[in-house]
Amino acid sequence: MSRVLDKKLCTANEAVALIKDGQTIASGGFVGAAHPEALTSALEQRFLKTAKPRDLTLVYAAGQGDGKDRGANHLAHQGLLKRVVGGHWGLAPKLGKLAIDGLIEAYNFPQGVVSQLFRDIAAGRPGCITHIGLNTFIDPIVMGGRLDERTPAGLVERVELGGRTWLWYKSFPIDVGLIRATAADPVGNLVMYREVMFGEVLPIAQAAHNSGGIVIAQVERLQEELANPQVVKVPGILVDKIVVAEAHEHEQTFSEAFNPGYCSARPKDEAVGANLKPLPMGPRRIIAARACDEVPENAIANLGIGMPEGIARIAAERGHLDNFTLTVESGPFGGMPAGGLSFGASLHPYAVVDQPSQFDFYDGRGLDFASLGLAQADAYGNVNVSKFGSKLAGVGGFVNITQTAKRLVFSGTFTASGLEIEVGDRKLRILNEGMIRKFVVQVEQISFSAKRSREIGQDVLYVTERAVFRLVKDGIELIEVAPGIDVEEQILALMDFKPIIRNPRPMPAYLFEPAFCNPSENTNAPK
Repeated sequence: MSRVLDKKLCTANEAVALIKDGQTIASGGFVGAAHPEALTSALEQRFLKTAKPRDLTLVYAAGQGDGKDRGANHLAHQGLLKRVVGGHWGLAPKLGKLAIDGLIEAYNFPQGVVSQLFRDIAAGRPGCITHIGLNTFIDPIVMGGRLDERTPAGLVERVELGGRTWLWYKSFPIDVGLIRATAADPVGNLVMYREVMFGEVLPIAQAAHNSGGIVIAQVERLQEELANPQVVKVPGILVDKIVVAEAHEHEQTFSEAFNPGYCSARPKDEAVGANLKPLPMGPRRIIAARACDEVPENAIANLGIGMPEGIARIAAERGHLDNFTLTVESGPFGGMPAGGLSFGASLHPYAVVDQPSQFDFYDGRGLDFASLGLAQADAYGNVNVSKFGSKLAGVGGFVNITQTAKRLVFSGTFTASGLEIEVGDRKLRILNEGMIRKFVVQVEQISFSAKRSREIGQDVLYVTERAVFRLVKDGIELIEVAPGIDVEEQILALMDFKPIIRNPRPMPAYLFEPAFCNPSENTNAPK
């Protein structure tokens, strides 16, 4: 058996030397979790030294990067890449610049679709046929997921099946799969017991193998004993080359070398979120507290990165965090989702499934509640989180989640860039207004389609620190106003359109009280 492993072992430089001009490579990972950093770094160094390989197509589902140099940023070199099909671009700004500058062909497809497409490629199916993306910029009647006019159309097509309209994301061969695991056993089986997620390692490996390509796996260590077959995530027969990475290129996430809580059960007597500090008073606290009011009892929920993360903090303060189950699109069920560059992990999850399976659950409307960011909204109720002029963020799992959750709350400040507030006497005071308006006549790119939302009967709110809006038949309606806020001067005058106004009520007074640790200490907190 050792001879089997010996044939697979090599250095990172030897492994990436197998990649040829014009090939399509698939890279696994989520932010920095389970990303094969040693392999993408070695590929970058090979190109910088030899100008080879050239004209690659890169395919990835979740955002992979640290917003600076790591992850997919390693591959952002003109000449190295010809085309990129990615789910989220914001953490790889160097890739985004190539796309914005028109130096590569660039597509932004939903994260869940890309992860599921790997399975379809592996199975020899024509592609992923799904409702996800209809009426957004990914729909071929708009841009077909293309990020510029230079990028060819045709990777996604509208089709009619069973009297319904679907999107067909087309299959293509995967020549090289770059994946990561914790360890390899004597026959090359891969196990992931120290990883925060499984991602799509098996679908990528199967897709590359069945396309006649190769699979290169990065691991932290080798183990002498054969792995228990029940814990093997990728059979060794599918793995062509194995690279043992240096510790600095195999950290658990891009912000933590190793946190045992991300891959272990919660201690018996420890409450979820027991060590969380209360959120300080400010826009984030007000928004998170109001959004938290909307979470149904016993809900299965998803919270986006950034502003929505505060909902979990508020729920912990109220003693409600055990009343619903938080999930992360990378695969965890339960526990406390991590933030920042550890996003994708969950502290003491109850279970972890692979990413395509998580999106199967989401796409079938398994989520009772979701809260995601509010970057830009328009008069129709559409939301844009993906592209703003020369800034390219991409949608990630946003489209999958917002097109399927039964109750949906967009969470964000009313204006951006410079907003300062003060709270006193249960009233809100604006000290300095943000320079950027978020409520515009028409969003630059439709990441969330209000038309589609109305068709499937979602309950949708837009929650800010000073006002709450609801999606209705003819647009968005102002339904709540913070005490102390002048509707004409501090809401309507800062919107590029006039919302529907009938009889808005005050936002709850407890939202404007100081942070509290124990809900019993705040008689106005929701029970």
